[in-house]
Amino acid sequence: MPEFDFSYDVDRRGTNAIKWTMFGDDVLPMWVADTEFGAPPAVMEAVRQRLEHPVFGYQADMPALRETLAGRLAARYGWQVDPVWILPMPGLVAGLNIVTHTIGVAGDGVLMTPPIYPPFMHASTNFGLEIQHAELTAHGDGHIVRYELDFDALERAVTPRSKLLLLCNPHNPTGRVMSEDELTRLAAFAERHNLIVCSDEIHAELTYTGNQHIPLAKIAPELASRIITLYAPSKTFNIPGLGSAAAIVPDEVLRNKLRMTGFHFGMIPNALGFVAAEAAYRAGDDWLAALMTHLEGNRDFVVDYVAAHMPGVAVTRPEATYLAWMDFRAVALDDPFKFFLKEAKVALTNGAECGPGGAGFARLNFGCSRAMLTQALEQMSAALGYREKVG
Repeated sequence: MPEFDFSYDVDRRGTNAIKWTMFGDDVLPMWVADTEFGAPPAVMEAVRQRLEHPVFGYQADMPALRETLAGRLAARYGWQVDPVWILPMPGLVAGLNIVTHTIGVAGDGVLMTPPIYPPFMHASTNFGLEIQHAELTAHGDGHIVRYELDFDALERAVTPRSKLLLLCNPHNPTGRVMSEDELTRLAAFAERHNLIVCSDEIHAELTYTGNQHIPLAKIAPELASRIITLYAPSKTFNIPGLGSAAAIVPDEVLRNKLRMTGFHFGMIPNALGFVAAEAAYRAGDDWLAALMTHLEGNRDFVVDYVAAHMPGVAVTRPEATYLAWMDFRAVALDDPFKFFLKEAKVALTNGAECGPGGAGFARLNFGCSRAMLTQALEQMSAALGYREKVG
């Protein structure tokens, strides 16, 4: 296997990267979910070759990408997908908006399981849909917190107006990989209440040792007419700026409705995104394996550091993603985001923006070098110590 070096961070200043331009130059950005690493060599080479062609017109489809993705889903998950089911999208958030607009009308209910990735809520309120929260259940074990689906909460939240369930699996921000039992129960719940399910599985390939991602649509093929799976290479291979994703929709009628919504919104896939995605899926596995080794080490480092240097703070041990969900309520931080931005010069994702169950929490992105991660945690720990002295 070729060696890939994740011990340093690529300098992204001057590239218009939102992660590095939102806050001051003296702030470590540990928030938005992209990483500090260059894309796989296979992706870079494929993009270089595409740039040799001088025309970048509107894109409609790329059969090679659909075939490659279908083969990948079969190899990784044993999920047999007809390439025809794969509908190109310009990004996963765009996909969420296309789905919510297509499925619901103003006043319809959308179920989701907070704390949740904020665009889930935005995609619903954008079109006047009612958000119906079924908050995850948290279980503590020392300084570790773990989340599970709460089926009683789902039953309490669902109403006759409910049309859509937005699932995030692996879950952002908690890092949970849903079990087969949870997914089976969720599929039965959706069928019982006549719900369409949109399953965001963008972090599926960032699953750690001892865990196995299972696509919801594989668990419940009999519900093919009501399951939409959103998938993308952007988090896995760090290419979100190239705008490439896919909706996997077995039902032809539903697939065509989604296609027309995207067309009317002008959501056209990116020419370079198509090429990058196909190259990543076809030839990026060695790079990904090396990345996962690095990220797993970072994950464990965060958990151990919190235990040793942040008494009273709890954190998830993510089963997937490069995102740690941190609980600062026991150290009386009502707004961890503002506190650490001011006192530690570290920018985290504001937990309160993740809906119910997010106040007093923050999300830390550990998709970086160990050196950058260590610096961020040390500055946060020092800020907590300073706060205790003056509190």
